[in-house]
Amino acid sequence: MPRLLPTIASLLLTLAPVHAQESAPAPSPVTLRLSAVEAHQGVASDGIHAYAIDNDRIGKYVIATGKRIAQWQGERRLFPHMNSCTVAGDDLVCAASNYPKVPQTSAVEIFDTRTMQHRRTVSLGFGPGSLTALDRHDGKWWAVYANYAGKGGEPGRDYRYTVLARLNDAFQQEAAWAFPAEVLARFAPFSCSGLSWSNDGHLYATGHDRPEMYELALPAAGSELELRRTIGIATPGQAIDWDPVQAGRLWSIDRQASAMVASIIPDR
Repeated sequence: MPRLLPTIASLLLTLAPVHAQESAPAPSPVTLRLSAVEAHQGVASDGIHAYAIDNDRIGKYVIATGKRIAQWQGERRLFPHMNSCTVAGDDLVCAASNYPKVPQTSAVEIFDTRTMQHRRTVSLGFGPGSLTALDRHDGKWWAVYANYAGKGGEPGRDYRYTVLARLNDAFQQEAAWAFPAEVLARFAPFSCSGLSWSNDGHLYATGHDRPEMYELALPAAGSELELRRTIGIATPGQAIDWDPVQAGRLWSIDRQASAMVASIIPDR
C-alpha cells in the first residue's frame, strides 16, 4: 500500500502530455468584428455584405460600416433549424433541417440577397443525416449531412456517419465521402457545422464547438476525405464562409458575443 500513491502519481504524470496534445492550435488574427443578433448558427459573405444566420432569421450587414440594412424573419415551425448559407449570384442558399427532431429531414432554403425575401424551398426529405452545410464549387453543390451521438441523432447512427456529398444543380447526390477518423473524433459527440471552399480551391470544415478548422482533400481513391492540416481559428466552431473578395479572409461567428468575426488565415 505505501507504494500505491507514487505509482498513481507517476501514471498521472504520464497521462498529462496526452491532454496537452489535444489543445487547439493558436487562433488566427482577428481583423474585424461585427455585432449581429442573428449570429447564432453561421455567417456568409458576398464581399460587401455579411449575412448573419440564425435558425429562423437572417440579418444583412454592410461590412464597411457594420450597419444592418435588412432582416428576414420566418415562422419557427417552418424554419426550425437553418444552419449555414452561401452566396451564389443573387441567391443566398441555406442548409436547413428539422433538427433536433427525428427522423431527420432536410431542405435547401433560397433567398434573394437584394430584397432578403424567401424565394423557394427545395425539400430533400429523408437523407443520410441532417443538412448542416452547403457550398458552391466547380459547378457543383457540396453538402454536409450531420449525424449526432445523442440529441438530434437517429438510432444506429452517430457522429461517425457524418458525410460530405457532391450534388448536381437539382440537389441530387452524385458522390459522397466519409470524414477522417481523427476529424470525427474532434467533432464528437456533435458533427460538422461548417464547410467552405476557398478561392484557391481548397476545402475547409469546422465542427460544433472547437476553435479550429480542418483543411480536407478529396482522395485519389477510396471514399474517405484526407486531412491536410488543422488550423486554429478565433471562434468556437459553427458555420464559416471564405470572403469572395479579400483573399485569406475567413468569416465565422462568436455566438456567445452575437458577433460575426473576420480573421486572416495563414497561407498553406
